[in-house]
Amino acid sequence: MKSDKVQCSKTMSIICGVDEAGRGPLAGRVCAVAVILNPDKPIIGLKDSKKLTSKKRDELYDVIICDSLAYSISFASVEEIDAINILQATLLAMKRAVEGLAIRPELVLVDGNQAPRIDIKVQTIIKGDVLVESISAASILAKVSRDREMCELDKIYPEYGFAKHKGYGTEAHLMAIQKHGILNIHRKTFAPIKGRFFHELPTTKF
Repeated sequence: MKSDKVQCSKTMSIICGVDEAGRGPLAGRVCAVAVILNPDKPIIGLKDSKKLTSKKRDELYDVIICDSLAYSISFASVEEIDAINILQATLLAMKRAVEGLAIRPELVLVDGNQAPRIDIKVQTIIKGDVLVESISAASILAKVSRDREMCELDKIYPEYGFAKHKGYGTEAHLMAIQKHGILNIHRKTFAPIKGRFFHELPTTKF
């Protein structure tokens, strides 16, 4: 795995990695995380969160929280997603995450090819969650944070199965929407919720 140091000059010592979770689901907020790792406390096993088991992600989540120099977990709401679209809402969540760090980074490394507008030097990296450890750490915190939030929503709306599908458009989720209606945590601008198939359902359950 490549080190963050490959991506910066010797004069840049405080680097944060940024990643998101939850761009694709039909329900729930999108989460973005910024992480500044501690070079004196290397974390073994960091990789793209999608390549880890749920148990391993939970284990690494605790280590990242404890051993990082700084981290910030932020969200953009369903209302913001519907108002400005999922890309802009994701960038907004990323901006909030970076600005929420207790330590100001000198370089921000963002997974993908889109970056938030911030007054800090930013570099986008395709497959950054695989290539850069701080982005891998951010991806793990984002994935675990969002999954935990969806599990909490499952307790409120057990008939929708959020703990299993995490808001993604699975067959079970679509069947639950058809049977029980659209909740206020559903993204109204996302197909098929905005399509004719659900056009007669209520916009909220309560």
